[in-house]
Amino acid sequence: MTLKETLNSFGSKKEPFFFCINYDMSKWEVTKLSNLPNNIKFQIDDSNKPVSKYLLNKTSISKKDYKNKFDKIQNEIRQGNTYLANLTTVTKINTKKSLNQLYDMANSKFKLFFKDEFICFSPERFIKCIDNKIFTYPMKGTIDANIPNAKEKILNDSKELAEHTMVVDLLRNDLSIVSSNVKVDEFRYCEKINAGEKELIQVSSKISGKLQKNWQNNIGDILTSILPAGSITGTPKKQTVKIIKKTENYDREFFTGIFGVFDGKNLDSAVMIRFIQKDKKGNLIYKSGGGITCDSDINNEYQEMIDKVYVP
Repeated sequence: MTLKETLNSFGSKKEPFFFCINYDMSKWEVTKLSNLPNNIKFQIDDSNKPVSKYLLNKTSISKKDYKNKFDKIQNEIRQGNTYLANLTTVTKINTKKSLNQLYDMANSKFKLFFKDEFICFSPERFIKCIDNKIFTYPMKGTIDANIPNAKEKILNDSKELAEHTMVVDLLRNDLSIVSSNVKVDEFRYCEKINAGEKELIQVSSKISGKLQKNWQNNIGDILTSILPAGSITGTPKKQTVKIIKKTENYDREFFTGIFGVFDGKNLDSAVMIRFIQKDKKGNLIYKSGGGITCDSDINNEYQEMIDKVYVP
């Protein structure tokens, strides 16, 4: 069966299941919760663990190489091919900790350990479906919480406002594909998150829509219609996905995909960011990035990409 058919089948049977879908939906895992293998661990909407700071030894892409990619995105923007593109890169990290140990150490709203292939500790919910309503929470905008008046600075930054507004508009359109009465319930609220040696302020919004009764029968249609997530692609989505693939020149694989759980009645899920992967040689790499607009500053974007390489 296809991904869509598999998800619809589990949902129509009200069978609780775990799902993990990669960025371009070419690879996926859908498993009954009762049969979940020992080499998959996850945590949904729970960040009550005491924080213990752990600093990674990281070797990021050079600023010159990053600028080359950044300039390509800016050229696409000038040509009117995209207005917002989420540019990501790979950072090499050195640690004596295993993926399993890093997973156990981390404190995050959403966590996943997947078959000793990768882990993620994401602060970003993708969609939540409960009581015939669907919610999404696009996260776009990051600033070091230790900067004086950080919250006021990011909320009053015209570039950050424009970037966030575009993502909210994109996600409103996405939800309108699968639901009705779509509205923005909260626009640009701030959350403080632990980011290794730093604390970051992340800006999010809350958008909701009304689902049809028995939406569980169509979980596959809902998810595949709105993937990949707007916050990690850009707008217009279809064209921007092509630009990202050409510019990044690497396979995101499961990074920026989604994972989640259906409990037989409701569904919750997260975007797979804050992501560490084991490569074919057994080395660990960290994938991170951020949104680029016409007003983006190369220095700020490069630093944001580095700041997002951490264990929370």
